Amino acid sequence: MKDIAKFISGFRRFHDKYFSAGHDLFAQLQQGQRPKALIVACSDSRVDPALLTGAEPGDMFVVRNVANLVPPYEPGGSYASVPAALEFAVRSLEVEHIIVLGHAQCGGINALMNSEGLGGEFIGKWVSIAQRARERVLAELPGKPSATQAHACEQASILVSLENLLTYPWIAERVETGRMQLHGWYFDMETGSLLRYSHTRNAFEPVRAELVTQPNQLK
Repeated sequence: MKDIAKFISGFRRFHDKYFSAGHDLFAQLQQGQRPKALIVACSDSRVDPALLTGAEPGDMFVVRNVANLVPPYEPGGSYASVPAALEFAVRSLEVEHIIVLGHAQCGGINALMNSEGLGGEFIGKWVSIAQRARERVLAELPGKPSATQAHACEQASILVSLENLLTYPWIAERVETGRMQLHGWYFDMETGSLLRYSHTRNAFEPVRAELVTQPNQLK
């Protein structure tokens, strides 16, 4: 009950901040949401995208799942949670940015890299979305320590999700015409740094102020 009490106290602070006299944010949000960004993040309890980015309510549409994965486009997929969220954010809310946010020490990627971790009823099939990232890492870093390979796969899986985003025709069309930009971010909780994928350099590099004004657009 101690944790529940903590959450309730947190809600009271939230309520006092956003519903106090003179604070009209939620009065505006009651009229509808118009976030400019969709972020695909991991379910990991240590990686809260709103907390990491300082986002206010209404700033971003958030999709969270194990290992921040985006499955490829599959028309008519059954119970397609992530594609449904993508469709709503892109076609209804008309977001202008999609950010795939990966992170260090990802349990889902660890399960993917460790063949023994692919048991269970659901987890193995889900993380297999990033199987080609695993294959790429094992081919490029054979014999390297498992931690090094996992770190590389965490970043490579972000690229897989970015590639999969472009299989959705209504995303690809918006990117091609410049109405939307795709971003790959990586939070290294071991160093407290945020890295951004540079398409021109084909590498993740620390986010700097000058990069924020010129976001990467994948085509």
